[in-house]
Amino acid sequence: MGRTIKVVMLAATVALVCAPTQARADGYVSPFIGVNFNNNSGNGRANFGVNAGGMGAGVIGGEIDLGYAPSFFGNAGQYGSNYVMDLMGNLIVGIPVGGTHGAGVRPYGTIGLGLLRSQITGGPSGTVEVANNDWGMNAGVGVMGFLSDHVGLRGDVRYFRNFNDNSTLNNIDFGAFHFWRGSFGVVLR
Repeated sequence: MGRTIKVVMLAATVALVCAPTQARADGYVSPFIGVNFNNNSGNGRANFGVNAGGMGAGVIGGEIDLGYAPSFFGNAGQYGSNYVMDLMGNLIVGIPVGGTHGAGVRPYGTIGLGLLRSQITGGPSGTVEVANNDWGMNAGVGVMGFLSDHVGLRGDVRYFRNFNDNSTLNNIDFGAFHFWRGSFGVVLR
């Protein structure tokens, strides 16, 4: 009976050691600061936000992009209180290059859909408000460079544009509101 227990224990130990490890996502959070450019009104205006996501056990992952650009259309004296905010769900494709033990570089491309919100509040005592909540898209490229297993730097450039739905299911046109955002941030994973 003792020998049977030893064989079972040895077989269980070998099975545990040789079993494949569970695939884990490479999750990250990346606060950023940036600038808007190449649009009709918000050139050179600052923005900030956060990206959070994960890369699967390969090159494809997903992320949430939340960006906020105060005074996007101009200063409060000209346009009143105004801002543009985006909340996008993105597909991200990035190939890790070099590095050991988590360090290295990951160039990536990203594309996604979500909310583009713009708001201007002005007039006497802030009584005039114009706000738009539009479906929008973004696409861009960037690079993440990791200094260690858990800390890195990230920079990217993204194009944002709203959609106009002309009340037909098959006819979605690009809207007139668009801008580019260049950003730089820290990556924590």
